[in-house]
Amino acid sequence: MTDHALLLVNLGSPASTEVSDVASYLNQFLMDPYVIDLPWPLRRLLVSLILIKRPAQSAHAYASIWWKEGSPLVELTRRLQQQMHGLWPHGPVEIAMRYGEPSLQNVLQKLADQGVRNVTLAPLYPQFADSTVTTVVQMAHQVIAEQKLPITFTTLKPFYDEPLYIQALADSARPWLEHEYDHLLLSFHGLPESHIRKLLPKGSKHDLRTADCCAQATAEERAVRYRGQCLATAKSVAQALGLPEGKWSVAFQSRLGKNKWIEPYTDARLDELAARGVKRLLVMCPAFVADCIETLEEIGIRGQEQFREAGGEELVLVPCLNDHPGWAQALAQLAQRASV
Repeated sequence: MTDHALLLVNLGSPASTEVSDVASYLNQFLMDPYVIDLPWPLRRLLVSLILIKRPAQSAHAYASIWWKEGSPLVELTRRLQQQMHGLWPHGPVEIAMRYGEPSLQNVLQKLADQGVRNVTLAPLYPQFADSTVTTVVQMAHQVIAEQKLPITFTTLKPFYDEPLYIQALADSARPWLEHEYDHLLLSFHGLPESHIRKLLPKGSKHDLRTADCCAQATAEERAVRYRGQCLATAKSVAQALGLPEGKWSVAFQSRLGKNKWIEPYTDARLDELAARGVKRLLVMCPAFVADCIETLEEIGIRGQEQFREAGGEELVLVPCLNDHPGWAQALAQLAQRASV
C-alpha cells in the first residue's frame, strides 16, 4: 500500500519572534476550549486580557531560544520526519502543528490532493490530556468534515508505558548520566487538576495527589489520569536506567494562573533540591518529545538561573528525544501497530 500516510502532529510555534506573530499564536492556542475550558464569552475576555502583556513577554522568551532555521520545535519535528521517511513504507510522512504552521487544515488537504485516503495520525504526546491529544483528534475530524476530504484515519494512542518508548527515552538520556551528577529530576508539563477531574468516571474518589494514584484505578480512570501516567513513565525510565531510590524524582512545570495544578511544582522542587545540598542536577522533560520553549527556556535558562540562586552549582538539561534514531525506530513501530 502506498496511499497510507503517517502524519506527525506536534503543538506548534509562532511564525517568528515578532510580537504580532506571538500574539496570533497565543490567541489561537489559548482560545482552544480544550486548553482553557471556559464558556466562549469568558474565555474570550480572559484571553484578551492575557494578550495585553503576554505576547511581548513570550516574544522575548522565544527570541532567547530561536534557531536560525526558525522554531526549534518545528525544526526538530521536521528532522524526525526525515528520519521517518525510510521507516514508513506505506506512503508519505508529513508533519502538522495544532497551532501555527504547517496547519492540520493545509496538510490534510495536501494529502487528499495527492490521492491519500488513509492516514495514521500520530499526536506526539506520550501521556494523555484533552489539551494535547483530544484537541488534535477533534481538529482532524473537523477539518475532514468541513473540507469534505475523502480521508479516514486511525490514531496513535498515548504511549507513556510502551516499552519501545521507554527504551528510546532511556537510551537517549544514558550518555548524560555517564557524567557525575547528584540527582535526576523528571519534569513533566503540568495540568490544572480540573482538567483531569472532569474526565474521571462519576463517583471516582481517587486522590490526584497520591504517589501511587493509578495503582487502584480502573482501566477507564488510568486512561485519563495524566499525573499517574507521568509517574508510570518516570518509574519505568528510572528502572531502565538502573537509578536507585533517592537519585531521582518527579515534578510538574509550566503552571499558569491561580487554579490548582498537579503537584509537586518544578520551581518549588528546584529550590528544595538546592537546599538539600544537590549541586549538579540533571533535568529530563519526558512529556515533550521535541525540545521547545518549555524545555530550552523555562528549564534550560530560567530553571538554571533559579537553581543557582538557590545554592545549586549546575543544572544540565537533558535533550528531548528529538530526532534520535532509536526514537524514530520506536515511533515507526508504534505507528505501524496503530495503522493495522
